[in-house]
Amino acid sequence: MRILSIDYGKKRTGIAVTDPSQIIANGLTTVDTKDLIKFLREYVSREEVERFVIGLPTQPNGQPSENQKRVIVFSEKLKKIIPQIPVDFYDERFTSVLAHQAILDSGIGKKRRQNDKGLVDEISACIILQNYMEQRR
Repeated sequence: MRILSIDYGKKRTGIAVTDPSQIIANGLTTVDTKDLIKFLREYVSREEVERFVIGLPTQPNGQPSENQKRVIVFSEKLKKIIPQIPVDFYDERFTSVLAHQAILDSGIGKKRRQNDKGLVDEISACIILQNYMEQRR
């Protein structure tokens, strides 16, 4: 079964997922946040998902970020709509910085970086998931 991670944002949400053996985290997509629940319902109807991992936005000093309240509200809604799949949180401090650096290091052109705003969200979700899996090992 897969683990699916969510980098929840006010407008866009990045999603990453493991392979069924839970060895590798891969970016899956970025969806408009308003369509997120619908996307997750459809995804879990065709793929076996063991758990959701949601990035918990925290400031560098450990205090909640302004988006943390929205993430908590979303997670409660998700638990009610898809109650059979447990939800874990993972501290997502610095994942956006790491995602930006990974994009730069990959050699993706400036034009694509400017046009594909969701790329950072998807890569952030992938970093959250990879770190979560490493922590569990």
